Amino acid sequence: MSDLRMVVVGASLGGLGAIETILEGLRADFAPTVVLIQHRMADAESHLVELLGHHSALPVSEPDDKEPIEPGHVYLAPSNYHLIVERGFFSLSTDPPVWFARPSIDVTFESVADSYGTEAIAVMLTGSNEDGATGARAVKLAGGRVLVQDPMTAESPIAPRAVLARTPVDAILRLEQMAEYLRRT
Repeated sequence: MSDLRMVVVGASLGGLGAIETILEGLRADFAPTVVLIQHRMADAESHLVELLGHHSALPVSEPDDKEPIEPGHVYLAPSNYHLIVERGFFSLSTDPPVWFARPSIDVTFESVADSYGTEAIAVMLTGSNEDGATGARAVKLAGGRVLVQDPMTAESPIAPRAVLARTPVDAILRLEQMAEYLRRT
């Protein structure tokens, strides 16, 4: 087993189904923390935590500001907040949207690069803009790994292609392969 402590997953258009597929492949003994950034409407009533919980053997929640990070737990970035990952805890920010989104994938990926570096894997899934490309590069430059959903299988290939254009990735995978890769790491 490696020193993997943090898996951070970014998704936009078509991301819910993609995230569900990955969560379904992770077993209850998966030790790293999983952080999910899914673009969504700022004011929409959301039962996303409950929905994702039905697809996960791991507990799923939205973190509060300054909440400690627990291993073997899935955290979903709250709507209308940037989720910043510090070493050992989360911070929430209402800074302006990035790529028209709050939460921003780039903001979270970059904070993971700063806090976990070599202990992190960034996963870029389907998405309709380039949010995540800069952050994925930051994770790679910090010594972490980067996985990208095969753009040919993404509902919207823009985000995976943007990462591929800027960063040498560790693997390009179909959704069905993601959880297996993460379990072996």
